[in-house]
Amino acid sequence: MTHDPMQEANEAAFDTPPTDETEALRAELEQLKAQSLLERADLENQRKRMAREVEMARKFANERLLGDLLPVLDSLEAGLAAAPADDPLRAGLELTQRQLVRVAEINGLVAVMPAAGDAFDPERHQAMSMIDADGIAPGAVAQTFQKGYLLNDRLLRPAMVVVARQD
Repeated sequence: MTHDPMQEANEAAFDTPPTDETEALRAELEQLKAQSLLERADLENQRKRMAREVEMARKFANERLLGDLLPVLDSLEAGLAAAPADDPLRAGLELTQRQLVRVAEINGLVAVMPAAGDAFDPERHQAMSMIDADGIAPGAVAQTFQKGYLLNDRLLRPAMVVVARQD
């Protein structure tokens, strides 16, 4: 076996009992490691939060514009409902409405149009009044006054409905 004085000195250094200074340095090293892990986790959480906020801003950036267009959609629907079937302008109104609806849908807008008998959903419907309605379950939608709209699953405008009265 070869005799290496450097190796013996290193082994002797590790065999000696730890001093207060060594313990203090080890404790400080552990504290710095823990602090580093916490800071790394905090940075990762901030990165994720920023990514969520950017995604939300992207999804709802056009919320105001689409909200401002809802009366235009309502007016087009009312115009089509009042226009005679043989009116030559009706085809132009229908085309304009389809184009506007398609652009709105591409941008995340979805109509909420409950049918008579659908369950009343207070998260998506606004009850305007109650009526006695034959053949419709109490508490269900009896009639829809105005469509509601969702923008990327967030309520933009509730559907205005009449609810069947409970006996």
